[in-house]
Amino acid sequence: MKILVVDDMASMRHVMIGMLRRLGYTDIDEATDGKRALELLEAKPYQLVISDLNMPHIDGLALLHEIRTRPALKNLKLVMVTCENGRERVQQVLLEKVDGFIIKPFSMATLEKQFKKLHLLELIE
Repeated sequence: MKILVVDDMASMRHVMIGMLRRLGYTDIDEATDGKRALELLEAKPYQLVISDLNMPHIDGLALLHEIRTRPALKNLKLVMVTCENGRERVQQVLLEKVDGFIIKPFSMATLEKQFKKLHLLELIE
């Protein structure tokens, strides 16, 4: 399974990629913001995007909206990761039909639980 990790903080991308590798995923790309993520999504196919909510240029909510409105991407799974737990912002993300939601900081067990919920653990290549 090809995964795209999107976060403006290099340390968070590296933590996420490390966790994904411990779960057995090896085909992982990374992007620093939603703008770069959209460029990568146009260039190659992915089965999952894990995105931070708050980023410069194009944030996670705008990225999710773009993915859901583009016919070629609308069925792509997206898990949002954020330290924000404000009710209104979370509801905006849920309205855009996010597949999963993880609050930072999180553990390996939390990530694994989210993947089980989305039936992604059986897609390890």
